[in-house]
Amino acid sequence: MSSSASSLWSRYRSIPIVYRIGVAFVLGSLAGLIGGEPLTALQPIGDLFVRLLKMIIVPIVFFTLLMGARRLTPSTLGRIGGVTVLCYIVTTAIAIVIGLAVGNLVDPGVGLDVVSTDVQTKQAPNIGEVLLGIVPTNPLGAMAEGDILPVIFFTLVFGIALALLQEEFDADTAVHRGVETIFDVVEAGAEAMFKIVWGVMEFGIIGVFALMAATFGTAGVDAIVPYAKLIGALALAVGIHIGLTYLLVIQRGILGESPIAFLRGAREAMVTALSIRSSSGTLPVTMSNADENFGIDEEIYSFSLPLGATINMDGTAMYQGVAAIFAANLVGQALTLGEQFTVVVTALLASIGTAGVPGSGLIMLTLVLTQLGLPLEVVGMVAGVDPLLDRLRTMNNVTGDLAVTTLVAHVYNGIDRTASVWSGSSEPAGTPQDD
Repeated sequence: MSSSASSLWSRYRSIPIVYRIGVAFVLGSLAGLIGGEPLTALQPIGDLFVRLLKMIIVPIVFFTLLMGARRLTPSTLGRIGGVTVLCYIVTTAIAIVIGLAVGNLVDPGVGLDVVSTDVQTKQAPNIGEVLLGIVPTNPLGAMAEGDILPVIFFTLVFGIALALLQEEFDADTAVHRGVETIFDVVEAGAEAMFKIVWGVMEFGIIGVFALMAATFGTAGVDAIVPYAKLIGALALAVGIHIGLTYLLVIQRGILGESPIAFLRGAREAMVTALSIRSSSGTLPVTMSNADENFGIDEEIYSFSLPLGATINMDGTAMYQGVAAIFAANLVGQALTLGEQFTVVVTALLASIGTAGVPGSGLIMLTLVLTQLGLPLEVVGMVAGVDPLLDRLRTMNNVTGDLAVTTLVAHVYNGIDRTASVWSGSSEPAGTPQDD
């Protein structure tokens, strides 16, 4: 490769992939609107992207969940840890329910058809069958069939068992060394999957262009309104979740503090998350806010915030509810109560497994759609607007990390009520003021 070509490639790669996918989304949409029906010939390229997504579902779930089990050892999940994890699970479940409720209210996706209509949907079982079906009779068979809920269940159980063995046996025993070896292999496998995900998402730029060109080539301008409704639905759901769950219930109801005070203390982390779209990248700011603005003990926030950046995905999980309604509307299928319960369970369990995966929101969406038997073309169709959606989701995630941390600190008397945001001073501690 010549130096000029290499330089161009480096400059291209230096642009974050979400922006490149966004450009592909816009260009593909414009191409479809201008070119019309002939551009549906690009559909096979989009179908290849969908097949690649299907290929990585089970390996991603298996490797990343086992990596999560390695982090969440029984010794780590002590008294404070257990309460923290429980709070994260509860707020995530509430977020998914809010996403489904807003999705049913706004009804995004109506009026837009999936180009490929040969994708078969399946009738979801009732709630009892869903709960029973979580436990696989044959774990390997569930993996081979791509049955996501049983795969998640078995992998979590297996990972916890490995973590228990790691603590039960001394470091010089064969069992302990064997567990360490398994975890090391799993970590290497997860890293390999991250590379594969990167490759799939790189190809996804072409795949998204093809999918959008084919979609808009068929639907025309009628496809614009459903996307606007999808973005609006998520923004509304995020606003409701932050306002109701974090501010009214946790801050006002349980802590007895001003919601405005919480927002004043969390605003730096929220703005940072909205800007960089990364919970982990926002972590230094989040921890600084917890310490300086909220007066939370270090032993609490040093555990809860890194854990939250890993497993707390309220915004991302909420999006699964909105997107599931969007996908169902694309194929003219109304989700039953049992199917919507399936969304709650799948998104709740998958929120831990896909936490550290690049493009985790899209990977989670793939899991949810697969479990419901809905078309995976939706993943490519929403990928183009994902940079905007991801900003909203990440801000929700980070706000939830701080809200839960203040709740846990309140429960264990690990919060200093004289800290600036609680005492009513005009600026949070640590915020630069004019001389």
